[in-house]
Amino acid sequence: MKLSLDSLSLGSLSLRSLSPEALAALSPRERRMLLIGAVALVAILIFGMLIPLDRSVAHTQQRLAKKRADLSWMQRVAPQIAMLPPAAAANGESLLVIVDRSAREAGLASAPFDTLVGWLARLAQQNGVTVDSAVIEKTGSPGLVNANIVLHSG
Repeated sequence: MKLSLDSLSLGSLSLRSLSPEALAALSPRERRMLLIGAVALVAILIFGMLIPLDRSVAHTQQRLAKKRADLSWMQRVAPQIAMLPPAAAANGESLLVIVDRSAREAGLASAPFDTLVGWLARLAQQNGVTVDSAVIEKTGSPGLVNANIVLHSG
């Protein structure tokens, strides 16, 4: 079955014949129904697509502004943190024990990226642990990541 604009019609009105003359030839009831349908279509477009899209864009812009502020702060404090001496493990525990205990305390399995970075910063500040390399991959859930991290003590 082939469907074309000529075959779509509303009573005696086809989509190709939406000229002012064709609209004038409609009965008042048909013109009123056509007007109501057009208003409904516009309302559906506005409330069903444009407003949610606008909200999503606004939310994304707010998140971007927050991330930029966070980055700016990190760049300001990075030199101060780099100048701090690494703290040695207070009780001489092995790196494996420190990392395992710390990861369990932080509740890390698949974790929010921000939580992972905070945990790594705490390891560096409290135990002098540095990241040699890291592979961070997103998961199916927004904001959660899986990471393979190679750490170095001292």
